[in-house]
Amino acid sequence: MSTPAAQRPRATMKHVAALAGVGVKTVSRVINDEPNVTPATAERVWNAVRELDYQLDLQAGSLRRADGRTRTLGLLVGSVDNPFAGAIHRAVEDIAAARGVAVFASSMDDDAGRESEAVRAFLQRRVDGLILTTASDHPEYLSLLRDRGLPVVYVDREPMESDVDTVASDNRAGAAAGTAHLVAHGHRRIALLTDRLDLVTARERRLGYLDALAQAGIPVSEELIVTGLHDAKDAAAALGRLLSSHEPPTAVFSAQNLITIGALHALRDAGRSHSVALVGFDDVALADLLDPGVTVVAQDPQQIGARAADRVFARLEGVEDSPSRIVVPVRLITRGSGEIEPPERS
Repeated sequence: MSTPAAQRPRATMKHVAALAGVGVKTVSRVINDEPNVTPATAERVWNAVRELDYQLDLQAGSLRRADGRTRTLGLLVGSVDNPFAGAIHRAVEDIAAARGVAVFASSMDDDAGRESEAVRAFLQRRVDGLILTTASDHPEYLSLLRDRGLPVVYVDREPMESDVDTVASDNRAGAAAGTAHLVAHGHRRIALLTDRLDLVTARERRLGYLDALAQAGIPVSEELIVTGLHDAKDAAAALGRLLSSHEPPTAVFSAQNLITIGALHALRDAGRSHSVALVGFDDVALADLLDPGVTVVAQDPQQIGARAADRVFARLEGVEDSPSRIVVPVRLITRGSGEIEPPERS
């Protein structure tokens, strides 16, 4: 019977070499991506690394400190080129820099496999703490983090487990407020464009949309709900189809910033920017300079990042209170697109 991972002795390069049937120098060449190793040999080494959960110490020797700290944090976001993630990154970095701590940042692109790989890469670098976004309700690496006793704070999206620190926006209430704003301006055929429903933020924003319709006594039209949208191109195509349908929506609630950008393209291409109302969840660049300006439910990514960084540093300083879920409020910013009334009220 195999030994549970938590009870195994720490794997060394010698263990990897023995399991792979190669020398220690070969293992070193593979791990450091050096030449003169055949693909078949490299595959055997990486299989052994995964099986043994071998963690390469990239902070060895003179870089190690007396307290065992590396003065680094790992930050995992959806995509570093998304302005929302970029703002979180900057806020974390500002607080970390003031403490002399460096931040390693990585993107997961809403891929659970890539997420796990990034977390393990952070562990190889012996980061002192982690600030993570997740694409999974139950990340497979959580037990590993618990075994390590590493401070972890989730931002934006959190796993279903209740024993983790989290900082997130009030997604459901924000989506309800954005949809209710469209209802208040006379709309009843309101389309919802949202991301994959296996993402907790997409689920919460869909629920907020449904809450607002129920509160107003508006029946749900499933043909107006489009899920599984990941980028602006998908969103533009989806809204284009709705706008050309027999009964097009008079308003749109787009539940993510990249989806909002796609919706703007579709409205412009259809010549409907001034006749179909739009409210987006999360602000977009230059939204106030467009015609009409884009009404949004704005998150506060700077506060999310700052509070997550404060929390992880509190854990590093010995705070051992119960895990907390910090909810950061959102706010409705009216700029014009969300105040367009339906044709029958114009």
